[in-house]
Amino acid sequence: MAEIGFYHLLSTPLERALPKLLERARANDHRVVVRAGSPERVEHLNAALWTYEDAAFLPHGSARDGNPAAQPIWLTHFDENPNGGSMLVLVDGIEMADPKAFARCADVFDGNDAKAVEAARRRWRRAREAGHSLTYWQQTASGWEQKG
Repeated sequence: MAEIGFYHLLSTPLERALPKLLERARANDHRVVVRAGSPERVEHLNAALWTYEDAAFLPHGSARDGNPAAQPIWLTHFDENPNGGSMLVLVDGIEMADPKAFARCADVFDGNDAKAVEAARRRWRRAREAGHSLTYWQQTASGWEQKG
């Protein structure tokens, strides 16, 4: 079964939290697919990854850039894995079609949005019932704290 981490954003928006999660994934040698809710959201996240820190660089691309096999981080709104990613990051409440297609999955949701929290709880229950290995991470002032 898949290893799925649920990441509960509380103090920073996705645009600031996602780069740090991706840095950690890359440090662990993961190739990553980030799946967003729309083409516009993909482009928004693409821009955020280029500008999140002056001294940092996360190599990434999207359909607009092409050549997915050369991209260690691929941004998409499709259910795809064109860069051979070992990790899937889901944002915008996106459901995963086949969690077993990746070694690891991160479901990142906005803890300040009651509907997003309830939807994440439903995804958690379905994943637990399917027998996946689950962890729950909550954003704190000092970083991420594993709560379950």
